[in-house]
Formats: sequence, structure tokens, C-alpha cells
Amino acid sequence: MSESLQTERKNATFNIKELTDTLNGGPEETRKRKQIESLVFNTPAFHRQDRFQLSREEIYDYSIKVYGELIKLCKKENIEIRYDNPDYVRLVGCIPEEIPVGLHVGMFSSSISDQGTEEQQKKWIPLARNFKIFGTYAQTELAHGTFVRGLETTATYDESKQEFILNSPTITSTKWWPGFLGRTSNHAVIAAQLYTKSKCYGIHMFIVQLRDLKDHKPLPGVTIGDIGDKFGFDTVDNGFLRLDNVHIPRENMLMKYAKVTPEGKYLPPTNAKVAYSAMTLIRVVLVRGSAKALASASTIAIRYSAVRHQTETAPGKEPQVLDYVTQQYKLFPQLATALAFGFAGNYMIDTFNKIHSEISSGQLDALSELHGISSGLKAYTTDTATAGIEVCRRACGGHGYSNACGIQHIYANVLPCVTLEGENTVMYLQAASKVISTIKRLEQLRRSGMDQDEAWNTAGIELVQAAKAHCHYFIVKNYLRSLEKLNMTPSLRKVMNSIALLYGNYGIDENAGDFLESGFMTGEQLNLVKAKILQLLSEVRRNAVAVVDAFDFDDKYLRSILGAYDGDVYNRLYNWAKSSPLNKTEVHSSYTEYLQQLLKSKL
Repeated sequence: MSESLQTERKNATFNIKELTDTLNGGPEETRKRKQIESLVFNTPAFHRQDRFQLSREEIYDYSIKVYGELIKLCKKENIEIRYDNPDYVRLVGCIPEEIPVGLHVGMFSSSISDQGTEEQQKKWIPLARNFKIFGTYAQTELAHGTFVRGLETTATYDESKQEFILNSPTITSTKWWPGFLGRTSNHAVIAAQLYTKSKCYGIHMFIVQLRDLKDHKPLPGVTIGDIGDKFGFDTVDNGFLRLDNVHIPRENMLMKYAKVTPEGKYLPPTNAKVAYSAMTLIRVVLVRGSAKALASASTIAIRYSAVRHQTETAPGKEPQVLDYVTQQYKLFPQLATALAFGFAGNYMIDTFNKIHSEISSGQLDALSELHGISSGLKAYTTDTATAGIEVCRRACGGHGYSNACGIQHIYANVLPCVTLEGENTVMYLQAASKVISTIKRLEQLRRSGMDQDEAWNTAGIELVQAAKAHCHYFIVKNYLRSLEKLNMTPSLRKVMNSIALLYGNYGIDENAGDFLESGFMTGEQLNLVKAKILQLLSEVRRNAVAVVDAFDFDDKYLRSILGAYDGDVYNRLYNWAKSSPLNKTEVHSSYTEYLQQLLKSKL
């Protein structure tokens, strides 16, 4: 154990386990989480020491193996595989890989359960839960992502055969990016423009079989494959899909809300936005995911900064990097943000469950509210977390460039979140339509002669800024309210209050121009904010390692040499280097084949 980390933990002013229990929702929740995690951490199949030295094909094969092990483990432990089962969520959450079960259990199954009739649910949900079929959710196309209404895939009803005929009429209508589509899934819920009696009724959802259940080969009319290497999510086979006159029964249109009768008559839903409830679920999950990712990166960077000593400040005295105020200013706001987003994620999950139950019972009044707040917070948390994770990586110095750091993997899997399930600028604009302060600007533009769409576009920058400010305000407010509701010892409350105040003051400092421009604060007041931040950095310093310890990430989950619990960084780095495939032989084959010839040549 690193002496530096031992000292950090010894000097903490609060009980680490108390904070762990607080973040988990109580001691019993911590016990359940650790019990579930032990099932994963004690199963060798879920871990490979050479994970970062595999090719993309090897990584995909490994993820499918993990997929099978996960299903067997759930069956053995009697854990129901449902996206709303807390034990299942805990289990998947401690596996340090994105595995193909994600969209199958999530958007594929939830779309059917949320938008399918009772008959459709009885048919399809048991098949999905028992893994008799593997499904995904195919919405995004080559030329259209966030603009769902612009999707080009068509589903035309043939009343003589009582079938829908699905087509990809153009190259740009090719389904592109759906996870687990390229090689894994044999079914998909597909978003397509519904046509019946020569009239288009907009986007609706259809269950489509893509591959043969016996040999997994694509069915007639189905062209499907993997889209190739990406930045992150290398275990996931994001795919492309084209449909050429693919026939499905009328009953494969999800008809809980909108319906097409056997005669071809269209019966509309009460609220057209119910078709997008699956996307809302993922946006809610991404808020909590952003918190966990930033907490993981903060853990690595803060532990390493406590172990690493750098630059003599006096003869024989080389301080810990964490003692430098500049390092604290980089890392402690990221720690505070991770906690703030964690509380925001809890709020969003509770809100989603409440509103989702109302939607299921036919009450659709709160759907727009859920759409707006999930859009804004998804954008704000993924943007902020992505930037914060990179701050943590850079704060690790030169070793932060190595995959041994572990932050690269976190960053690569968070970065896609700023565009998936809605590109963030568009998400901000959707959230902005809830911000009253933007209305005046829009009214001015309309009075100048602009129509609604033109005015909205012209005010776009201000709208995004307003949405960001609203989201930031919401998170600060929720952060403080959440702390007020928690039962904590005075010592822990003092630490948590300092971190919360750091988050709030740092946000003001980072956006000082807005506060000055609006006249809400003066330059003198902003100087007081800067002074307060310095005070709070000093207060947080003593407990920083203990706070990240309270996140309770297992080393097998973090997969970081720099951020391991024992802090034995340099031995681990040396052994990591020796295990590189390039070091398997004393002389690499490239020497004999190329370098030796160059040395002997007369060039």
C-alpha cells in the first residue's frame, strides 16, 4: 500500500463507509450492491488482463462470451433480466464492458412493453426475456439522426395481404449506428414512416425479423452489417441496415396507442410523442451514467495525484501533486460535479418512474415535461462529463497518455453520448422551449417580420445558452436540496457542504461573463467568489482521497494502474509494459524482415 494513500485515508475527517452508504441509499443498498458485484468480480470470464491489447474482432468475440456468461449468471442467481430490476441494473453496472445485452433488454424490450398491445407483449416479451430472440432498436439513419420526423424508411400497408412492406428507398435512408445491429441481433424495433391508403402518418414503430433463427443469416431483402471501427464502444457492433420489400404482418406494428385497422384505417394516438418514450429512458440513464463516468475518472486522477510527487519546492522536499492549488482547481470541481450529477441522476430516475407509470395508465400530461427536462440534462451532463474526464486525464501528466491510466477507456465510451439519443445542441434547443426568458427575444424577432422557424434559428445561440444556464441552476438547486434531505453525521455534512459550495461557486466563476453582463453580480462580488473557491479547495484537500474511496469502485471495474486502491503505481506500470505483445520475444520479427535488410543495404 502506498504510504501517501495510507496517510490520506488516515487524515480523513469523516467515516468513508458512511458516505458510501449515503451515496448508495443506505447500508442495505450497499450490502446488496456488493453482493451483486461479487458475482461479477469473482467470475474470471468477466475479466481479461490483456483487454487493451486485443484487436476489434477479438474484443467483439470476447463481449459475446461475456454476454453468454451474464445470462447464465442471471439464471443461476435467479436475477430477472429487466431494465427496471435494480439487481439486474447493479449487475450490469459493475461489468466494465459495453455488452450486447444493453439495447436488447433496454430499448428493444421497453419499446414493446411501453408501446405494444397486451397481445403483442404476451408474444414478444417472453421471447426477449428468455433470449429466444436478440433485438435492437433501429431509428437513426445515414442522413437523419436527431430529426426523427425526417427519417426516410417507409412501412406501407397492403390491406389485401394485411401486411406492412418496409423499404429503404434511398442510400440516405440506410439505418446507421444502431448498437448490436451489425452482427448480433436477429430482430429490431424499427422506426419508419407509416403509409396507408396512399397517405403518410409519420413515424411509427415496427417489429422486424432480420436474420434466420437457425443459421443467423440475413433474411431476403435484408442487407446488414457492421459500420466499422469507432472512437470508443469497440465491443459494440454498431450496424447498418437496408430493407428491400421486407414483408411483416400487420400485428408487428406496435399498436398500444396508434393503430391501423385490417381495412387500412389509421387511428391516431392521443399524444404523438408517446412513440419516443424509449429514447427518453436512455436520456435519463445517460444522466446517471455521466455521473459514474466522471466519478471514475476523478477517482483515478485524485489517487494518482496523491501518490505522485513532483518538483522540489525546497531542498529535499518534493510535494504530492495534489498539494498544488492548480491541480486542486483542475480536479476538485470534477469531483464536485460527479456528486452533483449523481444526485441529478437519482432525481431523473425517480421522475421517470413516476411519469412513466402515469403514461402507462393513459395520463400523458407530464410527457412534455419529462421530454424537456431529460433533453436538457442529458445534453448538459454528457457535455460537462466529457470535458471533465479529459481534464482528469491531462491532470495525470505523461502517464495519462498510456492506456494503463484507464481514463482513455472511460472517455472513449462517454464521448459518443453527446450525440447519441439526440445531438446535444438540438437537445438544448428542445429544453430551451421551457425557458421563459427566451420568449422576449423570440417575440422581438417575430415583430421584426420573421416567422416562427426563422426566429427560432436566429435566436439559437441565446436559446442554447439559456438552456445551459437553466440546467446548471437546476442541478445546483437539486444538489443542495438533496443534501438537506440526507441524514448525515456533522463531520460528513461539513465535507459534503464544502464540496457542494465548491460546485456552485466554480460554476459562477466559469460563467462570470454572464453574471456581469446580466448585472446580477459586480466585479467585486466575483472576486469574493474566487476567494471562496480557494478556501473551499483547501477544505476539500484533506478529504479528497477519502471521498473518491467512498465511490467504492473495485480495481477490476476501474482497470487503472494509476488509480488502483493500493497506489502501487510504478511496479504496476513496469509489469504492464513487460506484458506488451511487442515484448513477447527479445527480437521482433520486423527486425529480421525489414530492419536488418536496411542495416546491410548500401542506401
